[in-house]
Amino acid sequence: MHSLIRTTVLPADPDSVWRVIGRFNGLADWHPQVPPSIIEDGADPETPGAVRTFTIDGEVAARERLLAKDDTLRVYRYSLLYSVLPITDYEATLAVLSHDEGAEVRWTATYRGADETVPQVEEVFGEAVFATGLAALHVHFAAHPAVE
Repeated sequence: MHSLIRTTVLPADPDSVWRVIGRFNGLADWHPQVPPSIIEDGADPETPGAVRTFTIDGEVAARERLLAKDDTLRVYRYSLLYSVLPITDYEATLAVLSHDEGAEVRWTATYRGADETVPQVEEVFGEAVFATGLAALHVHFAAHPAVE
């Protein structure tokens, strides 16, 4: 089992950060590299079991299922149902925690894959998705320092 973790601390209160990032179907609202997702079968996008699909140029790039969500704890967990990468058992968690300087956003994942896939997963998920998204949050909260 391999793992990824990226974190950042934002100068904003945790509830304000969660209001920006806490919607399972709202990733594209704040992440500059992620296309809008479509929730399959008309499911409630905030209820565990909902599946979001991301397409790029008309092709499915990823499908993810919401496994658990807790707005009080400011966390949701999801699994990867389909990806172009040769990995399995991918589960990720996006969480907002209280921090002395505001809010810590922690994005983690575990997955199974051959050792030679780790650099590609680090690049695609660790950098292009996780790190890019966390950097975008810094830009967002620098432009919107007040409570959302």
